Amino acid sequence: MHTFAIPAAVLCGVLLLSACGKDSNDGGHPVPAGGDSGTSTSNTPTGGPSSGPSETATSAPTQPATSEKPAAKQVIVQAGNFGSNPAVQGLVTSYPLYFKALVDRDDTILKQRFPSFFYADVAQGIVDAKRNGWVMKPPGSVVVVGARSTPQGTVTVQTCRSQSTQYWDPKAQNWTVAAPHGSAEVIEMVKTGMGWLPYRLVTSKGVNCAGIRYPA
Repeated sequence: MHTFAIPAAVLCGVLLLSACGKDSNDGGHPVPAGGDSGTSTSNTPTGGPSSGPSETATSAPTQPATSEKPAAKQVIVQAGNFGSNPAVQGLVTSYPLYFKALVDRDDTILKQRFPSFFYADVAQGIVDAKRNGWVMKPPGSVVVVGARSTPQGTVTVQTCRSQSTQYWDPKAQNWTVAAPHGSAEVIEMVKTGMGWLPYRLVTSKGVNCAGIRYPA
């Protein structure tokens, strides 16, 4: 049996190759001073300094949402010099409901919200308009030209109404009541638990609507 001796030069070469193989597993990167051989992180972003908002954040401001356009009024009631009278204020508030009933040709709201005498005075005109196919052409205008108290505690409010507060007959192509300068209407107002409301229609004799300027 022969014994083979490994020369010292060969043994040294093997040891050197083993050491080089161990270093190759570290990827050739130096170990940081803290002893952490992993990748280090930085608090500074790579895209540049973090001070100040980006261009996207400083773009044009968002426009505020626009509200819907309010619906046009069907009738304008102008109180004039009588605006401080509570009865006239009640007429200004309640007349749009009355006029809406005329436009819609529906007396339901009059029956529910107005005194029965006033309903009886105006309901037939609404019935006739619906039966004959008459229509309203708003906006209408109502101008208060007088207000007088009565011994019964009511107030008669004198008004002038524009032509467009009358019904239009599509078949005849004409107004049911021709009133190029307006027409007079006197409404007696009464104070109720719901405020001043139209009580009934009274005679309009003596009310002159010539020269009245209507707002619509």
